[in-house]
Amino acid sequence: MAKFNRYLITAALPYANGPVHIGHLAGCYLPADIYVRYLRAKKADVKFVCGTDEHGVPITIKAMKEGVSPQDVVDKYHKIIGDSFAAMGISFDIFARTSAPIHHQTSQDFFLKMYNDGLFEEKESEQFFDPEKEMFLADRYIIGTCPNCGNDKAYGDQCERCGRTLSPDELINPHSALSNAPLVKKKTKHWYMPLQNYEPWLKEYIIDGHKEWKNNVYGQCKSWLDSGLQSRAMTRDSNWGIKVPLPDAEGKVLYVWFDAPIGYISATKELTENWADYWCKDDTKLVHFIGKDNIVFHCIIFPAMLKAHGGFVLPDNVPANEFLNIEGEKVSTSRNWAVWVNDYIEDFPDQQDVLRYVLCATAPETKDNDFTWKDFQDRNNSELVAVLGNFINRAMVLMHKLCGGKVPSLHPEFMNDGDTEMLKEFGLAKEKIETSIETYRFREALSEVIEFARKGNQYLQKNEPWILASVLEKLKSGEQHAKYPQYEEKDIAFLQGRIDICLHIALQMTANLAIFSHPFLPFTAKKICHMLKVVDRMLEWDNAGSDKLLSVGYTLRPPELLFKQVENDQVTAQVEKLHAGLKQAMDAAAAAAPAVEEAPPAPAKPEIQYDDFAKLDLRVGTILQAEKVAKADKLLKLLVDIGTEQRTVVSGIAMHFNPEDIVGKQVTLVANLAPRKMRGIESQGMILMAEDNGKLIFVNPAEGVKPGSGVS
Repeated sequence: MAKFNRYLITAALPYANGPVHIGHLAGCYLPADIYVRYLRAKKADVKFVCGTDEHGVPITIKAMKEGVSPQDVVDKYHKIIGDSFAAMGISFDIFARTSAPIHHQTSQDFFLKMYNDGLFEEKESEQFFDPEKEMFLADRYIIGTCPNCGNDKAYGDQCERCGRTLSPDELINPHSALSNAPLVKKKTKHWYMPLQNYEPWLKEYIIDGHKEWKNNVYGQCKSWLDSGLQSRAMTRDSNWGIKVPLPDAEGKVLYVWFDAPIGYISATKELTENWADYWCKDDTKLVHFIGKDNIVFHCIIFPAMLKAHGGFVLPDNVPANEFLNIEGEKVSTSRNWAVWVNDYIEDFPDQQDVLRYVLCATAPETKDNDFTWKDFQDRNNSELVAVLGNFINRAMVLMHKLCGGKVPSLHPEFMNDGDTEMLKEFGLAKEKIETSIETYRFREALSEVIEFARKGNQYLQKNEPWILASVLEKLKSGEQHAKYPQYEEKDIAFLQGRIDICLHIALQMTANLAIFSHPFLPFTAKKICHMLKVVDRMLEWDNAGSDKLLSVGYTLRPPELLFKQVENDQVTAQVEKLHAGLKQAMDAAAAAAPAVEEAPPAPAKPEIQYDDFAKLDLRVGTILQAEKVAKADKLLKLLVDIGTEQRTVVSGIAMHFNPEDIVGKQVTLVANLAPRKMRGIESQGMILMAEDNGKLIFVNPAEGVKPGSGVS
């Protein structure tokens, strides 16, 4: 690990409009906690900050739905979220709030510094206005008829019936969700940050300076920068949020994605009077743990803000994870398709480490991954119970049974090559685990912990101290062991020495497993320390890899089972609970929504002759590259391999797919379509798509085929 004098670790601020689910944990909070616990074990100067994001449209929408004030909403969910994190062992140094006065002041000061330095553009634009409520409306407060499916309850940013992304101008008969009044357009002024001015610097900072960032982070940043940045409004018309600190800004607040990342700064201010050491000194390592949906804000917008303001350190790394699906489907809070952390804690008391283990072992570090309750059961039973828990329990039980409850001697004169090799594994395991953690490969690090325990089981099985004890007992009574008649009375000291050596090494491995597992399984590590009668100081990383953690003759406590089996009925109950929650949410949505007829299928087109169809040259292609087209919200520029050549194709699918998610996908291309220019780019073909209630789906072969294969 490169030398830094201090570390500042942040985890994305969760919206205080609902509880947290296991996708949130897997995405950023658990990885951040693992990293921080490791740094603390190395005695690094580290601060771990987080808090609830309590401004923005999601908060006000929740308040409107529940018939309470926005403050009531954030007060309620700040406690629920904070309690859930604490119960799961997420060890923040502070869990702050963006509604706190210190955050309001810090954000306003930040804005004013940029404003006084002339770094904003003032622009007027026409936006929808509710004449009855006398307020400008965010897109989510605008309701109208969807032009795609006819749903008359579509929002100004999305139709939740067909899934289509919308703008308020696309709605038919738009009206206010607050008063039901018809809307008017009215001019409003806002302050914009000209992100395009920071493009050259951002390219140098990210594209040239941080090639070590994870592929998903680096690739998404490159795509945004290659597409060209534009000015972005840093203020909004609203009565909920941080007021814009200017005399001519009545009814205007800071854009939530302007004030939210400043929450990391204000939380550090609230935590320590030495906050500037962590934010303003170059020997600080700043790391943001986030989900992939927040990459642009933490890698482009916030760094540009920090650069514009001046005087702050910049993120050294932003190890964003992909998404965690549940039982094969994407998490959906509106459909209640989620495993809520507070529910898990209630259903599985004192089993927080089981969830931490499974979420780390299946973490979506490089691609979306899937959580299933069957996998949860299998990993608990076959890895935690059968490997880690089994080894430690065997070592402790055998020590009490064969060594009088005390740490036995090592007896160097009776050691063999197998013992020596096992002792070497201590240092090798430490090196592998720390290398993986320091490069943000937490799944890999955790697998090394389990592998170390697995080797411990193999070591015990190979040496069979319980069999040697049986042989020893026979010899002491003047008999020979039927299975091992080669041993005689003269071998008593040797046999006792072999038993002691095996269990001494197994107990030293147990102590190391407490240290190795602590960043991942903190509750389990504390239980191991309790059995070993050692203080928490043993968990410091300097002790990892040592074979002298437990003194010879030291009395240890009786063994306790670290994990218990997850039974089939528990898994069945959780799956049923998941589906029951989905049904309840869907029934509630159906009851609240007016009956809307399904959009009729597209009418059949005029009949054609076979010769007309034969004119089409349809070929299977593979998308090699995808990026946004500058100043075109709906267009993606694709590079498609069709076997004989690579074609540039401009396709209007940007509202449905992220560029980085479709690289490698196979598509069907109309290869003999005459080229045409779109936004100055010559498009050399057309991608065939299917549409299902507004959702676009690639038309491709059921099995992967060679690029250039014909479609007939």
